[in-house]
Amino acid sequence: MPVKCLQFRMDDIWLLKDKYMKKRSRLFFAILGLTACLLSGCRIGGKEYVFRAPKVIEDTSVFRVNDTKAKLPEAMIYLCNYKNLYGSEYGIDLWGYDFGEESLETYVKDITIDELLRITCMDLIAKEREMELDDTEKELVARAAEDYYESLSEDEITFMGVKPADVETAYEHYALARKLYSTLTTGVEKEVSDDEARVIRIQQIYLTDAQNADTVEEKLAAGEDFLTVAGTYNEADNVEITAARGQLPEAVEQIAFNLDNDATSGRIEVDGCYYFIRCLNKFDETLTEENKEIILQRREKEQFENAYAAFTADAVYKLNEELWDSVTFEGMEDQIRTNDFFALYDSHFKSEE
Repeated sequence: MPVKCLQFRMDDIWLLKDKYMKKRSRLFFAILGLTACLLSGCRIGGKEYVFRAPKVIEDTSVFRVNDTKAKLPEAMIYLCNYKNLYGSEYGIDLWGYDFGEESLETYVKDITIDELLRITCMDLIAKEREMELDDTEKELVARAAEDYYESLSEDEITFMGVKPADVETAYEHYALARKLYSTLTTGVEKEVSDDEARVIRIQQIYLTDAQNADTVEEKLAAGEDFLTVAGTYNEADNVEITAARGQLPEAVEQIAFNLDNDATSGRIEVDGCYYFIRCLNKFDETLTEENKEIILQRREKEQFENAYAAFTADAVYKLNEELWDSVTFEGMEDQIRTNDFFALYDSHFKSEE
């Protein structure tokens, strides 16, 4: 069975968890839409790594990065939480849904390895920088671990094969990774202007035929209703869209972002295609505020990735493929309900970050 790996995205690790808590459905379907690499190896930073036979790895290790091993109980904590965070939506049991050749279990297992791999690499970077948790952070980790372990049922403890020390170790690794991220992104400009983040709401008519563009231009000049004309001639999937800077062709953006409400552009030609734009709202306040957060995360991602890529370029990764392939929820779907590993971390650390 081929093993898949999800490419690095900085919706990533805790940002994913934060977004999940706020907008669960949007997060799930974004994750589900990711494409896995159908290769015999994946990449850490640009360096391909090869899956080795389990004989070179201890049976309790899911994978190894350099000489550091990720143990199965820690992977099971992530896996079981992802199973329930991403396993149902709108009251529908997605475990029974037909996703084609690949099951939801396969996606969740891929996400687990991808996320835990990043945590492991980040902890190794932190150790290279002689970074560690302080006494206060260790105490918070211990409290979160105690609360989480006590929340588990006997079935969950048995299935995951976890002891209290395993939970505390998982929280230590997660906390150190977050501390590293916070350190590496210190100094990122936090202010994002309204203009930089501005999101507009527009109607568009997109065409690839010059004669149709001539016809549309004539009809709009004669005062015909934009939406009516668009219904006949628009070749794009949607007439009404929202757009932030960088999402439209440059020539279209320059004009669209300078239109007043209810104003309509003339013909805009880009690479043999034609656009007509009508502005509905030149400043969508709600979407602009959301876009500020996206821009800030992008800035942090860029600064973080420099250090991350420098480490992973030379990292050696080995996966215990046989062990990980043997893990399945079959027969245990209803018994495994834990989903608050990350939420408990946030509740304990929120006042400290």
